[in-house]
Amino acid sequence: MTRRRFRYVPFTIEQDQTAEPEYDARCVSGDETECGAESGTHSGPEPVEEWQRKHTQETGHRRYRRNFGDYAVMRPPAQLAELVRADGGTA
Repeated sequence: MTRRRFRYVPFTIEQDQTAEPEYDARCVSGDETECGAESGTHSGPEPVEEWQRKHTQETGHRRYRRNFGDYAVMRPPAQLAELVRADGGTA
């Protein structure tokens, strides 16, 4: 049986700058059922906010479920990344 020792490595979590974040909203106004109208997905918050304004003007609805999604990358500390590169691996 092989024994392995795992050590704590203080990785940092960073937003992946190579992938665009995603923004969207859904109207949840309504007493018994939600309106359900959706903004669609956009790469920035401005089109979603504009959709909310227009939807409110047209319907009087004022409650929205907003979503933000992005991609994250785990980065090892610089010294660990250098060790891995020195061994021929990737960090």
